[in-house]
Amino acid sequence: MLAVLAVSVGPFLWQLSTSLKSTTEDIYTYPPGFLPEHPTLDNYQGVADIVPVWDYALNSLKVAAANVVTNLVGASMAGYALARLRFRGRKAAGLAFVAALLVPLESVVIAQFTMMRDLQLNNTLTAVVLPGAVGALNVLLMRNAFVNLPYEVEEAAVIDGANVWQRFTRIALPSVRGTLAAVAIFAFMGAWDDFLWPLIVLSDPDRFTLTVGLNFLHGTFQQNPRLVAAGTVIAVAPLLVMFACLQRYFFRGVGEGAVKG
Repeated sequence: MLAVLAVSVGPFLWQLSTSLKSTTEDIYTYPPGFLPEHPTLDNYQGVADIVPVWDYALNSLKVAAANVVTNLVGASMAGYALARLRFRGRKAAGLAFVAALLVPLESVVIAQFTMMRDLQLNNTLTAVVLPGAVGALNVLLMRNAFVNLPYEVEEAAVIDGANVWQRFTRIALPSVRGTLAAVAIFAFMGAWDDFLWPLIVLSDPDRFTLTVGLNFLHGTFQQNPRLVAAGTVIAVAPLLVMFACLQRYFFRGVGEGAVKG
């Protein structure tokens, strides 16, 4: 476990250390020095001087927040329908979501771009959000969470006269808070880290997301690794904050809420 932790966390810690090193320190020395001799935040200011990093971060935050909301609403409703409702074509719909997981983004990106162009949404943040508004994986996660809920809990609500929406909002959703937290984290990470699709659909620099905007830190003939490291830390920090806020629900799991319900 320690070896896996070193491989997973080590690169981020190294980037953090590099982002705090001043220009007087040799980052290519051997053996490499992990701790900066004279820590400085000038590299973060340098990133802001080269690219409007905070504007890009705001654009990414808008996209990620919209992606979280649409996935929580859409995936939970679709998952509940697949798990609890009886309708013609339910099995085919479930297979369609599974098949969607097997389709790589690169194979449909041209069709997505053409669709956004026909809708006159190219070069807008809306076009960045729409393809990932409801992820197939998130729908299947919510479907499995609702399937594992004891149906007797909902039967009691049916006897009390609760309709489908009341059972969904008052019984089912509060019982799967762990899965909702997982969906929120996956949706936020997917939208925040996405690079290829925003790069294709956006052309106005004022609408660039953070991942696309930070690409300007890589020069054609030269680059400053300290600035690249600082930009990487800026991009990763919101993910760490969100996971820290939701990790209590993330690790709680699905079953605990069902018992409480």
